Amino acid sequence: MLDHKGRKIWSIHPDATVFDAVAKMAEKDVGSLLVMEGDKLVGIITERHYARNVVLKGKTSPATPVRDIMERRVVIARPEQTVEQCMALMSDKRVRHLPVFEGKKLVGIVSIGDLVKSIIGDQKFTIDQLVHYIHG
Repeated sequence: MLDHKGRKIWSIHPDATVFDAVAKMAEKDVGSLLVMEGDKLVGIITERHYARNVVLKGKTSPATPVRDIMERRVVIARPEQTVEQCMALMSDKRVRHLPVFEGKKLVGIVSIGDLVKSIIGDQKFTIDQLVHYIHG
């Protein structure tokens, strides 16, 4: 899936402000950023973190560092996991973004939207094959 989707990773430092994180998410048209200290993944910040931990708690995004609202226990995936396994993991852990690690190396990230697109593409292929078979 990463070969098709791409391996671009958008990240931010934990000392950056939430305002900078939200601005970067908007600029890159993504719903999350990996929080990195150098090459080390230390957390993830999503639009949901912003909504629940800044807006609803009366904080201000220019004054709040990412480290104050990021999720530190990041659920990850491995390249050998199937789309179905990743969806089950996302459902079980209630997350929408999975950083993908090959060994200790971060190689990409997949979202629930990426997985849904993959499943729809597979189903379309199957349907096309069945239609072709039926019409011979």
